[in-house]
Amino acid sequence: MSGAKAAALALGAGLLHTAAFAPTGAWWLQILALALLFAIVERATPRAAALAGALFGLAWLASGLWWLHISMHQFGGIPWLAAALAVALLAAFLSGYYALALGLTARWIAPGRWRVLALVPAWLLAELARASCFSGFPWIASGYAHTVGPLAGWAPWLGVYGICALAALAAAGLVWLKRGAVAWAAPALLVPLAGLLLPQDFTSSTGKLAVSLVQPSIPQDQKFDAARFSANLETLASLIESARGRAVITPESVVPLPLAELDPATLARLSRPERPALLGSFLGNEHDGFVNSVVALGGSYHYGKRHLLPFGEFIPPGFGWFVHAMNIPLDDQARGDHQRPWAVAGQRLRPLICYEDLFGEDIVQSAVGPDAATVFVNVSNLAWFGTLMIQDQHLQFSQMRALEFQRPVVRSTNTGATAVVDHHGLVTARLPALVRGVLEAEVDGRAGSTPYARWLAAWGLWPLWAATLLALLGLRRAAQ
Repeated sequence: MSGAKAAALALGAGLLHTAAFAPTGAWWLQILALALLFAIVERATPRAAALAGALFGLAWLASGLWWLHISMHQFGGIPWLAAALAVALLAAFLSGYYALALGLTARWIAPGRWRVLALVPAWLLAELARASCFSGFPWIASGYAHTVGPLAGWAPWLGVYGICALAALAAAGLVWLKRGAVAWAAPALLVPLAGLLLPQDFTSSTGKLAVSLVQPSIPQDQKFDAARFSANLETLASLIESARGRAVITPESVVPLPLAELDPATLARLSRPERPALLGSFLGNEHDGFVNSVVALGGSYHYGKRHLLPFGEFIPPGFGWFVHAMNIPLDDQARGDHQRPWAVAGQRLRPLICYEDLFGEDIVQSAVGPDAATVFVNVSNLAWFGTLMIQDQHLQFSQMRALEFQRPVVRSTNTGATAVVDHHGLVTARLPALVRGVLEAEVDGRAGSTPYARWLAAWGLWPLWAATLLALLGLRRAAQ
């Protein structure tokens, strides 16, 4: 295959990979795209393999993260071309994990069937590295495409990264099938399909909880506008007053200032003793830093965000000039310190603020033990990024967490996707994007632990790291 043809095919496969994620639900495109990449790398030189990985990753992540451009250009004031370049540079940086993994595999393993097999742990290694290094940014990791389909059955056993490996194994099987190596292809395709036969019920009901999920739909350019602050608070108060659930959940930073600065009369209006509410706001002070938090009105509970977003919530060393150029309010925040669930109406609700729900390894301790959460609660404000793709992608991450831990996930967001996901990962209720209102729903709390939750709580992601490295060492020896 010529260099130009391989490059074009890698770029096209990367775009195809993005199409596999929400909102399409076309999980099989993810395996097909990865199979195309593996076919390119199967007999490529190390340099060509690295280039294929880089181009695949660039096309996939630039097209899957394009909405970052909205926050930088429309709300941050960065010129259009500079914002586009920033997205491309981020995608190029993240694609370096895949370039390095594929290039080193091609260097260590001779062309042929053994190399294709070695690409499976190499792919997982790249996914784990992207999820862990520099605080991690695993947005649309390949396993997330499989919240539906046959691989979804592996979620409560192996989690999203185990599914990444199984999807890569299925992709390798397609390459071998194309080459006529049926003896190699058959197990590679059958093992991922075994998820259809695995037991799936590991939790039991703890009863129903009526929840009210508030979606104020305040445009991002008006949220921090002092002239509109009173009107926005009036909107919020009216929505809370109309809520009928036993627990009211409001979005991330729905009160966009430190809670101590809120007028007591307004705070009293937001508090309803008969319907406990979680209010998104900020705690802290100038000296210790402000913490993106949710606070139980009328109670003593609060939760502060721990896994902060680089560039949006904390400034990486050397990038102060870039973050300050976007004029992001409260752009360098402190980390929270509370992990315990919020007890309300006989259930235990575990808050997750914005993209914290990408990190199952961070929250797993809330899914095991006698005091484990019975419901996960995600509060977000995605108004920074528009509505196209971003909302469905984030909802898909909540679906994966629900599958992994067999807990329902309720989501309250500013502009969408406000939704309820049951413990099998199915979206049972959802408000349309950009609609102001309250989603009234009933959620079934769950107790118990999945196999994935138990081993993840004990060892973290280290079993996957170890299995990946041992597999690569063993395959290198076997291929010699």
